[in-house]
Amino acid sequence: MGSGRECGHPAHAERGAAMRPAPALAEGFPDLSGMQIAREPHWFRWISAALIVLVLAAIARAFANGQIEWSYVSRFLTAKVILEGIVNTMVMAVLAMALGIFLGIVVAIMRLSPNPVLKTAAAGYTWLFRGTPLILQLLLWFNLALVFPSIGIPGLWSARAVDVMTPFLAALLGLGINQGAYTSEVMRAGMLSVDIGQYEAAQAIGMGRLRALRRIILPQAMRVVVPPLGNEFIGMVKATSLASVIQYPEVLHNAENIYYANSRVIELLIVAGLWYLLVVSILTPLQMLLERRFARGTVRLTR
Repeated sequence: MGSGRECGHPAHAERGAAMRPAPALAEGFPDLSGMQIAREPHWFRWISAALIVLVLAAIARAFANGQIEWSYVSRFLTAKVILEGIVNTMVMAVLAMALGIFLGIVVAIMRLSPNPVLKTAAAGYTWLFRGTPLILQLLLWFNLALVFPSIGIPGLWSARAVDVMTPFLAALLGLGINQGAYTSEVMRAGMLSVDIGQYEAAQAIGMGRLRALRRIILPQAMRVVVPPLGNEFIGMVKATSLASVIQYPEVLHNAENIYYANSRVIELLIVAGLWYLLVVSILTPLQMLLERRFARGTVRLTR
């Protein structure tokens, strides 16, 4: 009796099943269990890696043996005029991006509005400023006095356009308004990514359209919006270099002024390039931290 109960226990049954020999292979099929698994050699990876190393070594050798006075690079890397230029670059990038985000949100709301006049005006703005080169827009703003000799409010204030449209203001308007056209599409995509039920829920509790956008829709859209906006800001830092054509004293313009005087063109361009790389290297991890923060906020909001 006792032995029968033990044999019928599930644990003993499993142990007995584990001790049984594996079923034999069907007739005609070889036993491959003892064969070694051959690994793919990945020759293309090794060849491509070797070619990349050779190209990088050739570029490094060219810079090392070229007619470059590296002492000038180290001397002007921290020169006062270069540091002032990088400060002006960051100030312009932040202000122009802030203007672009503000315009982008307004235009995105207009594009999603049921009002056909607002939708048409927003589409026309996006079409105009995305369809013309940024450097052309900067030149038009800087030479606005040729079209409007004076700017002001009739009866209250008036001034000559050539005095008002300084390189700083022309660069800010050119970069910011152009950025607004691109940011509007990013913001519109983020708003469209929010489930339609969120809009309906806001209407059900009596929220107005603008309040629902501010309190419900935009916070959820930020998870989608932040990564492309971070890329746009990094692009804005580099786009400020185009403002050198209207004499705005950013880092590239100041580097150009120096090499016009001492003829050390490549050395000063390397200095400007190193500063751009440093700024982008700092902004990239900050962008990743910002993305993680908004992602956590969105998870808490949707729970």
